[in-house]
Amino acid sequence: MRLEGGIAEAIGRTPLIRLGRLYAGEPFEVHGKLEWMNPGGSAKDRPALHMLREAIGRGEVSEGSVIVESSSGNLGISLAQLCAYLGLRFICVADTRTTQRHLQIIRSFGGEIELVTEPDAHTGEYLPARIRRVQELVSEIPGAYWTNQYGNPDNALAHAETTMREIGERLEAVDYLFCGVSSCGTIRGCRDYIRSRDWPTKIVAVDAEGSALFGGSDGRRRFPGLGAAQLPGLHEESLADLVVRVSDADCVRGCRALVRREAILAGASAGGVVAAIGRMSRDIPAGAVCVAILPDRGERYMDTVYDDEWVRRELGPETATGLESERGTSARAEIEGGSR
Repeated sequence: MRLEGGIAEAIGRTPLIRLGRLYAGEPFEVHGKLEWMNPGGSAKDRPALHMLREAIGRGEVSEGSVIVESSSGNLGISLAQLCAYLGLRFICVADTRTTQRHLQIIRSFGGEIELVTEPDAHTGEYLPARIRRVQELVSEIPGAYWTNQYGNPDNALAHAETTMREIGERLEAVDYLFCGVSSCGTIRGCRDYIRSRDWPTKIVAVDAEGSALFGGSDGRRRFPGLGAAQLPGLHEESLADLVVRVSDADCVRGCRALVRREAILAGASAGGVVAAIGRMSRDIPAGAVCVAILPDRGERYMDTVYDDEWVRRELGPETATGLESERGTSARAEIEGGSR
């Protein structure tokens, strides 16, 4: 069994573009890494490919294997796509916060859904319950293999060997890297690449309010893929030089600004990254080169981020009204909104 050719060849080499309109008038420049242009629609295509390819090479995955993973959506899609290409059975353990759009795409690739409907009794969070269900499935199903995005070093290696390498090939210098965090695979891989070359790049972790990462306290988060309920195996406090926490409203505001100014329809995590850059804008020195990793597509958030009724119901009428009032304002005002 070999994972090469076909759809696997389309993963990576995503565009890196200057976000000149969104940050018009700023003394620094920002480049967006469009990870949503991977064939599976997100940055998770890279670790899905690398984790499967390496597992196949080690003999841990073969033609009779059943791939099992816990995912809030995007990695589930990436693994479902590659397992369909390989002819392998795939089971995604998700929970009730995963969007119906994500679940539909996983099923379209032939993936199976194990939906966890009750959170962990001790923590009140879904992630421990999802991981427990994964472990049960692996023990029950012959040939089952858990890719384990939370602790698998191949997750981070995928980004060290491709994502950050591609950025370095395009830009002579990167002063700031803004990266959303969840499993910590992306930020760890990028950090490892940057440090191995002694670049002076400041790494900014964009984390959700209500995330347990980087000394935070766990709380309610409406969007999958940003923040975590517990520390993953790939997490280290030293991964980031700076941490910026963003709210659900910040994510919505950042997404709306990104599509209005740059015609980029991206997911909630990308909106959080945009908001974080806006939050730091007065502290970024003139002439600095910044890179923002934009992880996934916005079409998966039509019922949330881009739905005015959902925003009004879940985030409050003041947020919805604020989005309307920001139209026609300066780029800075639109990004910052009422988040300061």
